[in-house]
Amino acid sequence: MSCLELKDLIIDVPARADGRAISLSVEPGQVWGVLGPNGAGKTTLLHTLAGLRPPRSGQILLNDEPLASLKRRAIAQHLGLVFQERQDGFPATVRETALIGRHPFLSAWQMEGAEDINQAEAALAALDVAHLGDRLVSTLSGGERQRVAIATLLTQAPEIWLADEPTNHLDLHHQVAVLELLSRQAAAGKAVFMCLHDLNLAARWCDRILLLYPDGEACWGDTRSMLIPSALEKLYNQRLITTMIDGTPIFIPARD
Repeated sequence: MSCLELKDLIIDVPARADGRAISLSVEPGQVWGVLGPNGAGKTTLLHTLAGLRPPRSGQILLNDEPLASLKRRAIAQHLGLVFQERQDGFPATVRETALIGRHPFLSAWQMEGAEDINQAEAALAALDVAHLGDRLVSTLSGGERQRVAIATLLTQAPEIWLADEPTNHLDLHHQVAVLELLSRQAAAGKAVFMCLHDLNLAARWCDRILLLYPDGEACWGDTRSMLIPSALEKLYNQRLITTMIDGTPIFIPARD
């Protein structure tokens, strides 16, 4: 059974024609990568799937229920989103920020209990930021803030992970660590749907790919059939050199 289904979905990108409607199912255990150039609508798609903006047409189902009919709290109990960029609404420590992930499961004015705190501490440790627990988030580097954001979603423990550039600001070691974590989430029965710019990370970590073109066209399928030079060169308007390492394709931009 799919946990997130897109039915004839057209996202609302201003001043753009409708393009191709997207109909696909995101199922437990899958890792989807969304690829496309700047302005293709990757972030708009994620925000639409999270219920933060309406589609131009079509429907989104969350566990067979229309997303538009669900309350925000009910959505957050099943689906979580890591934003590409974020603003600090108010001063908060790293630990307090991670605990926000438990809010969908607490009643009004209910304080976090020991289990919530333990879950947040474990998530911070998993993202290698537990030692920053008492620091204000505003004092952290971009990479540290990104890992705190992912730790907050891990604390939330949703069935569906929506991640907009989850490796943004991260050094090589932490890029691999985050993608390993997302892979383990999928292996545990969660679903991961993330936007990426790095073709090689998508080739290594994703088993499904959605290509979004600036004109609204789209295509999707298994990773091996989608990550082919002809499709990617058209997608990015960039000639590529391709090789194979350990059975995985590697893509290198060609110089003119």
